[in-house]
Amino acid sequence: MEEKKNYTEKNAEREAAAGEKDAAQAHIDSEQDPKSPDDIGTEGASKKFPSTLPVLPQHGNVVFPGMAMPAHVKEDRYKKMLEKIVMNDKFFIAVAAREGETSAAEDDQLYSVGTACVVVQMARSSDGSVRFIAQGLHRAGIDKLEKKDSFLQAKVSYLEDRHEKDDETEALVRNLKQQFLSLLEGLSDAPEDIDSFIETIDNPARLADLICSHLDIGVDEKQEVLETLDVKKRLTMVGRLLAKEIEYMQVTHKIRNQAIDEINKGQKEYYLRHQLKAIQEELGETDVLGAEVNEIKERLEGKNLPAKAREAAEHELKRLEAINPASPEYNVVRTYLDWILKLPWLEGNEENLDLEHAREILDEDHFGLEKVKERIQEFLAVRKLRKDMKGSILCFLGPPGTGKTSIGKSIARSTGREYVRVSLGGVRDEAEIKGHRRTYIGALPGQIIMGINKAGSNNPVFMLDEVDKLSSDFRGDPASALLEALDPEQNDSFTDHYLDLHFDLSRVLFICTANIPDTIPPALKDRMEMLDFPGYTEEEKLKIAEKYLIPKQIEAHGLSEQNLSFTGGAVSRIISEYTREAGVRNLERNIASVCRKVARKVAAREGHSQRVSKRDVDDLLGPPRYIPEVAERVDEPGVATGLAWTSEGGMVMFVEANKMPGDGKLTLTGQLGDVMKESAQAAITYIRAHTDRFGLEPEMFQENDFHIHVPAGAIPKDGPSAGVTMALALVSLCTGRKVKHNVAMTGEITLRGKVLPVGGVKEKAIAAKRAGLDTVIIPQQNEKDMPDVPRHAKKKLEFRFVDRIDEIMPIALED
Repeated sequence: MEEKKNYTEKNAEREAAAGEKDAAQAHIDSEQDPKSPDDIGTEGASKKFPSTLPVLPQHGNVVFPGMAMPAHVKEDRYKKMLEKIVMNDKFFIAVAAREGETSAAEDDQLYSVGTACVVVQMARSSDGSVRFIAQGLHRAGIDKLEKKDSFLQAKVSYLEDRHEKDDETEALVRNLKQQFLSLLEGLSDAPEDIDSFIETIDNPARLADLICSHLDIGVDEKQEVLETLDVKKRLTMVGRLLAKEIEYMQVTHKIRNQAIDEINKGQKEYYLRHQLKAIQEELGETDVLGAEVNEIKERLEGKNLPAKAREAAEHELKRLEAINPASPEYNVVRTYLDWILKLPWLEGNEENLDLEHAREILDEDHFGLEKVKERIQEFLAVRKLRKDMKGSILCFLGPPGTGKTSIGKSIARSTGREYVRVSLGGVRDEAEIKGHRRTYIGALPGQIIMGINKAGSNNPVFMLDEVDKLSSDFRGDPASALLEALDPEQNDSFTDHYLDLHFDLSRVLFICTANIPDTIPPALKDRMEMLDFPGYTEEEKLKIAEKYLIPKQIEAHGLSEQNLSFTGGAVSRIISEYTREAGVRNLERNIASVCRKVARKVAAREGHSQRVSKRDVDDLLGPPRYIPEVAERVDEPGVATGLAWTSEGGMVMFVEANKMPGDGKLTLTGQLGDVMKESAQAAITYIRAHTDRFGLEPEMFQENDFHIHVPAGAIPKDGPSAGVTMALALVSLCTGRKVKHNVAMTGEITLRGKVLPVGGVKEKAIAAKRAGLDTVIIPQQNEKDMPDVPRHAKKKLEFRFVDRIDEIMPIALED
């Protein structure tokens, strides 16, 4: 029975297929027949076709005139309807149901325009269903629907195309044919001979219908074409849909080709690897990949690792053995194992804890810096007494060129540790510090772990340079990422995102450097011990030049002591007239410039030697760049000398005041910040409120405008410490008394005349000494900072402590 049933079904399918071919042939014949139904006018169609037709709803399909319509009907009511259609005139109307409507179509679910069709062939299947082929004949509009004998019938009116033959229509037809032929070239399942058949169609309306019926588009778009009676509009609409379909086909082909290429590449690699393996086995050679895994196993067995790191490495090694070498994951796991095996988890250098040796090394490399050298000796002493002491986190704070970075190398040499330096200037990505997670392509550990790997030991001197210049953006905050590494309480379990394992940083000696403390985040600053690097005095610079810089530059330029030497006066003149800095970088550059000029002479005339004296400096370096100008600048009323503190150390700053007839306005220039402007306002307000105390007429401030200017206008300036200097410049201007040229001052002023404490006293004192001043006026509350002022500065300078602005006048103003 089963075989008979299968035979019956196959026979029915063959009959249906044959019917489809007949329908197609009928369609072609109708195209060639000039009297086909679509060529009949509306009146002719009304006479040829019935005015009432049974309705066969179409789900997901729109039937066009001239198109063959194969169908398979299972519902009893539609089988009865087909029997009735075949028994009568074989006509019915095919109407599309709106998308989303899957139940039996009612009149509100059907479109109002369909296609009148005729049944060409019908066959019954063994399961009782009916297969038939119909031919679309003519557009028809539904005027009225009614239910009869369990199925719908429609009263219809036949619709006629509106067609004008002109050049535009001809152009649209040609374009449509070209587009459709382009689409057919990219389709593998296109009907046979459809391209030649398209070329034979002359009827523009029929062409648009045929092409639209072959497009893989939605029912609503096809229905819109069916309902469009204006042929030009229909051609344009189908052209637009066809262009969209071609674009979609091209994208689909591109994606498919890319996928095929990738698959072929993988298959090729797999095939070649198997061939290579077979060849190696035939030749008796060792498997390269197997040898690589064995090498990792040997390294793992010989590596001293913490328990967790060993467990992770063994787990990843098992994964590596199971992964296809052609897989991208293979290299990811291989690189991860490499990092685990080459990091110095438990290997460290033996420390030299000899305090005398450390002091000798530090003195040999750097002059001065007593506090730093004492702190390193303290660290070694405690380390000697307690072996398990955690590493310290130091921060060297001071102007550029004062030896912060270079002393890190000396510390490493004196303690027998490795030295690693990482520059943090401009770093704005958290992953730079803690690494990328392994899910990212090309992921690597962060700078901390990479530095440890570079050092090859777990107890190096780790220099984090320019920690005050860290940035942050949408990628994270690197300063926050440093908190874990720089906290002695938790850095014994530092976790890098790439390794995802605890690494012990407690034996590392971290040293940070910074120019100014203000930009260091408070949480990070709290974890560090600050060590100040003051600017050098002229005496210190002279000794540094003679002991370190001159021998270094003579050797760097291929000279010898016989070729070049400097007198003390020459070096002093270079320091005072060619440099103006807290450190010694510019001094070294000028010495290098002298060496280059002498080297040129030595190269031109062998045996040349020169002893650079004070007079020779002009010839070698040109005219002086800096001339002592304190006495000249304050040689008239209204000019006072102040002291400022910048990231480059202390500096001398002049404040100039002047007045002119007016109505009491105050003008401030010199690129001053808001705080500095407020200090000037406070100064003039205090003076106006106490004119009797300074022997001034109140009308002076009503009849004159005042102008305060701070020279070097291209440099931004801010801060409250210039308050007393501005007040003194105004008093000097109004009283006509000059400010003493050898006096400088610093301090914040209030409206009550109080002088408040300021920062950077040490750096300001060094700047005053460098400028040749001998008296410095500072706030009374800054007396506590005097122990930080270098002894050589205390010897040369007289410090006067004041609590109120009135106390400054007798000290600073001439009689």
